[in-house]
Amino acid sequence: MQKPVRIAPSILSADFATLGAEVEAIATSGADWIHIDVMDGHFVPNITIGPAVVKAIRKVTEKPFDVHLMISPVDPYIEDFAESGADIITVHREAGPHIHRTLQFIKSLGKKAGVSLNPSTPASSISHILDIVDLVLVMTVNPGFGGQSFIEGQISKIAEIRQMIDETGRDIDLEVDGGINSETAKQVILAGADALVAGTAVFGGGPEKSGGYAGRIQQLRGE
Repeated sequence: MQKPVRIAPSILSADFATLGAEVEAIATSGADWIHIDVMDGHFVPNITIGPAVVKAIRKVTEKPFDVHLMISPVDPYIEDFAESGADIITVHREAGPHIHRTLQFIKSLGKKAGVSLNPSTPASSISHILDIVDLVLVMTVNPGFGGQSFIEGQISKIAEIRQMIDETGRDIDLEVDGGINSETAKQVILAGADALVAGTAVFGGGPEKSGGYAGRIQQLRGE
């Protein structure tokens, strides 16, 4: 049975001048997880934040920190993010040759281990690591920047991975990130996603517009 849909607002779209307050606001507005996009300007064409920022905002909420590492090499930085307060650490299938070892390392630190797939990476590439992952993250845009348009062709991949997960019988979250709004949310939930990352759709317009953060989170759930 599919889990209730979790909403993970991406702080990439928050107001960084008041980041702590923004995180606290979404946490009290119904967010299930706090999604933290880490980019290195190498694996993806953008640079965002490091462990020090994660540690700083850890103080304002007990919500799970869903940390998405879009960096390569990734292994040297995993422990720093774990110590800074990450609860889920997701690495890219494409970011290194020894993904199984990386996932084992994450789990050895007591964290949930996730694997992410770029739009051009097939679902089959993770078939031999579903015995160890706790989360699969399907990118429905090319990673690097917020505010991009949803890639429709990824819906069939989400459905394929949903079937793969169900066949394992394991408790694995299926998360989707990129171009998520009230309309695309319906499509990916129907395909089998049970966790949605949304940046612009939650933070866009600030805390007051269109029902505020709580109203926009409810819209994504289809409430």
